[in-house]
Amino acid sequence: MTIRVAALQQENERLQRELSQARSELEDFTYSVSHDLRASLRHVNAYVQIIREDLGDQGDAATVTHLDTVSHAARQMGRQIDGLMELSRLTQANLEPTTVDAGELVRDVCAALAPALAGRSVEWQVAPDFPALACDAALIRQALTHLLSNALKFTGPRPLAEIKVTWQAHASGQCAITVTDNGVGFNAQYKDKLFHAFQRLHSAREFEGIGMGLALTRKIVERHGGVVWASGAPDAGCSISFTLPLPRATNQG
Repeated sequence: MTIRVAALQQENERLQRELSQARSELEDFTYSVSHDLRASLRHVNAYVQIIREDLGDQGDAATVTHLDTVSHAARQMGRQIDGLMELSRLTQANLEPTTVDAGELVRDVCAALAPALAGRSVEWQVAPDFPALACDAALIRQALTHLLSNALKFTGPRPLAEIKVTWQAHASGQCAITVTDNGVGFNAQYKDKLFHAFQRLHSAREFEGIGMGLALTRKIVERHGGVVWASGAPDAGCSISFTLPLPRATNQG
């Protein structure tokens, strides 16, 4: 028995060393992305500006268009770097789980998004009886913001956007939260691509963004031990679901 305990302790120490090394390597990567790549982007933007100033009013239309394309690409890369940095921070962030009123959290996020809805008709359908959840409130607020922002974005072409937020408790002690919209939907054949960084199922001309919201949501949910999935069809709306743990006292299906 003593030998077994000693072996388990050694294995635990080995895993802790590997985890520490992985974190150190991730910190090195994060530093490189944050400083080295941004420095290169600053140089690109600086030289584009220098060329603009050198050309003055003498630049032909084609050259100006090329410079605009370079500037746009640099801004897009800057946003992608920001997305990678956020994903890295989520990987390293310490969770601070508490008992959270999920309904209040959903309503707060809806209220925070309201200023962006000027001129739009949006019907929110939020379940009135959400249970409490055991989670990090700040991170789940972030995940809900990504999901509800996406629902608003992809219902943009609809005269009336209908967005539902529902839940279902399971005997496993998990609660599934689902955000459903009547937006443009997507081809279900590619649903697994949705939750990876920079994956987009619609062109940038149709909908802005860099394809990070669902990747960040997946990371947040997985940090809580949950899973996330999607269903939808072209021009027939979309549903995104994810699971979070119920407080132990209410883990009763």
